[in-house]
Amino acid sequence: MSTLRPALLTDHYELTMVSAALRDGTADRRCVFEVFSRRLPAGRRYGVVAGTVRLMELIRDFRFDEAEVDFLRRTGVVDEPAAEWLRNYRFTGDIDGYAEGELFFPNSPILTVCGTFAECVVLETLVLSVLNHDSAVAAAAARMVTAARGRTLIEMGSRRAHEGAAVAAARAAYLAGFRFTSNLEAGRRYGVPTAGTAAHAFTLLHDDERAAFASQVATLGKDTTLLVDTYDISQGIRNAIAVAGTDLRAIRIDSGDLAVIAQQSRELLDSLGATETKIIVSGDLDEYAIAALAAEPVDMYGAGTAVVTGSGAPTVGLVYKLVEVDGRPVVKRSEQKATIGGRKVAVRRHKPTGTATEEVIVPQGVPDRQPNDRMLQRSYLVGGEAVELPTLDESREHLRQCLISIPWEGLKLSAGDPAIPVTVVPAD
Repeated sequence: MSTLRPALLTDHYELTMVSAALRDGTADRRCVFEVFSRRLPAGRRYGVVAGTVRLMELIRDFRFDEAEVDFLRRTGVVDEPAAEWLRNYRFTGDIDGYAEGELFFPNSPILTVCGTFAECVVLETLVLSVLNHDSAVAAAAARMVTAARGRTLIEMGSRRAHEGAAVAAARAAYLAGFRFTSNLEAGRRYGVPTAGTAAHAFTLLHDDERAAFASQVATLGKDTTLLVDTYDISQGIRNAIAVAGTDLRAIRIDSGDLAVIAQQSRELLDSLGATETKIIVSGDLDEYAIAALAAEPVDMYGAGTAVVTGSGAPTVGLVYKLVEVDGRPVVKRSEQKATIGGRKVAVRRHKPTGTATEEVIVPQGVPDRQPNDRMLQRSYLVGGEAVELPTLDESREHLRQCLISIPWEGLKLSAGDPAIPVTVVPAD
């Protein structure tokens, strides 16, 4: 559970709007905001909803203490009526959205926030910060899981991200199907299994490679992974087996032409009798590098920079837009950033075999249901109170099932159309 106080993780203009709305009497108008993406990042065929449960926990703790209100008042961000309103702030509205782990496409209404204008608008920055980051990591990680074809993936990108983002990224990667993370706080906070053994520094610390390996095995046993590329890889493998024996669990290679080195390493391990010793590779791996190793004797991948930065798409472009005021649809009409007015619901259509065929988005109400349709939105908060939230493992399984359901074409790493078409039904 995060101890972070989230209230000031907010853009300045959210609070100036609150001040003005309180002054002119519009702050209490009933509003609906929707979170959606106008398009997927270049080259992507689907998005992955991630961070929703984490967001609900942050909204629960979204309060302004006296020191924060004093800062806002002293610096002129808010006037005194707004400062008093912030002292008593608590979100009392409703939030519905796609399940965490759900796939999304252009215009998918992945989160719907309902309440007064003031209590909803102040959440905009936090909502987008969490969902854009976590969904970007989860989408990249899901593509890596597909490329790995069932082989184990370890998230090890903490040193390439902000310390807070690293924890969220580890959670999102696990949701997407990674098996382990190197980040201990993600293990403590979210229950993500952790893994890790030693870096090159540990080998360099010792007088020779064998001494380093002997120390590691003496401490961790043979069920460990020895990093064999500090010096010469072939000699490193020989030293590893000489020290640990043929029942060493794994070796790790972090540099070089991994395809060639993996083949040579497998041959050498087998010739030494270590036929069950696994090969783990790491070193700037993304989904394309992982896919290129599909035919090689690699048992496990360690991914760092690419996964925690969204593998070239560090945000998924989600926006938070007002679509309804006092039951009346409102529309932004600018040419490049138009919105679709009114609250919407969505269904995913499937063949009897379970393959998804289409996403249909309709104005609020009961959609024209067909056999094998699945409603996409669920309640997260009702009257400001949390509905039972899914566990991380449940969200992880939900995504696994979603990826099974989309056509094979939609899992390709090459650029193309979204995995399924999206139809937006206009209001009457």
